[in-house]
Amino acid sequence: MSDQIETKLSAARTRLILDKPFLGALVLRLPMKQGNAGWCKTTATDAKTFYYNADYIRELSLEQTQFVLAHEALHCALSHFARRQHRVKHRWDLACDLAVNPMLVQDGLKPPEDALYIEAFDGMIAEEIYPMLDDKEDMQTHDQHIYDQDEDTEHSQDSRMDGGAGQLPSDSNGQASEAELDQNAGGGSPQPPPLTRDEGDQLAVQWQQRLAGAAQQAMQAGKMGEAMARLIDHLLQPQLPWQMLLARYMTAVARDDFSYTRPSRREGDAIFPSLRSGQVDVIVALDSSGSITQSEMDAFMSEVDAIKGQVRARITLLACDDRIAEAAPWEYEVWEEFTLPDNITGGGGTDFRPVFDWVEKQGRQPDLLVYFTDADGSFPGQEANYPVIWLVKGKHKTPWGQRIQLN
Repeated sequence: MSDQIETKLSAARTRLILDKPFLGALVLRLPMKQGNAGWCKTTATDAKTFYYNADYIRELSLEQTQFVLAHEALHCALSHFARRQHRVKHRWDLACDLAVNPMLVQDGLKPPEDALYIEAFDGMIAEEIYPMLDDKEDMQTHDQHIYDQDEDTEHSQDSRMDGGAGQLPSDSNGQASEAELDQNAGGGSPQPPPLTRDEGDQLAVQWQQRLAGAAQQAMQAGKMGEAMARLIDHLLQPQLPWQMLLARYMTAVARDDFSYTRPSRREGDAIFPSLRSGQVDVIVALDSSGSITQSEMDAFMSEVDAIKGQVRARITLLACDDRIAEAAPWEYEVWEEFTLPDNITGGGGTDFRPVFDWVEKQGRQPDLLVYFTDADGSFPGQEANYPVIWLVKGKHKTPWGQRIQLN
């Protein structure tokens, strides 16, 4: 019977290599071991090995077996074991599953019946999903994430009983307890200890390299799904705070013009283009529909104020819910402090079109337009012919322009 399970797992892995080379290359990096049934109830990973419960795998179809193999490999490739930081383990585990499973479903894989899936979280990463799970603490992942030490007191006991990362108690003489002996009875690999911090850091680097290599192979074979490709591209980019990204874009705009002014005679007769750092015309739009809090607006204004002095930016501020605020626009010269006006009104629906209509009616061609919003509203049907940055709080996407995630 054990040979049949191993054959089934090998067949599922081979099918992934042929049909889904990106996922197949990642799965190949995880040796497969049967876990002891006392702790391994379904499947599990410690970011080094794929552990499985033979009875669980026996009940799955070949397509579902492909799913659980790819599921554990993606947890590793996305470095979920190294990204939890301060977050509660149980809720983080839920967020990781709710980020991975929609990706696999969109890629055509069939999940087992106990796999978590919420359509609203499609396209979101674990860090975006995590704060939305306050009312879903009773959910359980279908697999076990044993790479992490369980520090959540609320769920630590349940995790120990269900084969989580917590360690079982010993008796007063330091000997293994009866419960621990029960968990290791019946053959199969014992539960590995959670990763140390150094192990986690080293594995994160290794898995990022594996992720890049697998993505390159799949793209060369022409078998990389669009959604998966976008995620991989995002993960392989340097992860910078939104403040730094915004500063980078505004600085680039400020130094993106060339001057062909004739040089003095002492510099020679040839005319070469040189970068010209003149005053930059920036329009800033605030979503005043109520989705952005006062403190968030204040923080945003403070960051823009710090940047504008460095790039010599003249700023026009607009506030808009489903229409431009009556007191708008507010103009800020280079030397003026960029602060939030007292007379901003709003609270209606969210429509981004009035801002772009206003710019067109004014005959303006700004060097940059920055829109601070949750992106849940009506967008113009046509892309603006000037650079637009959407600084987005939440999960919603933008149809065009450069999107920077706030949270």
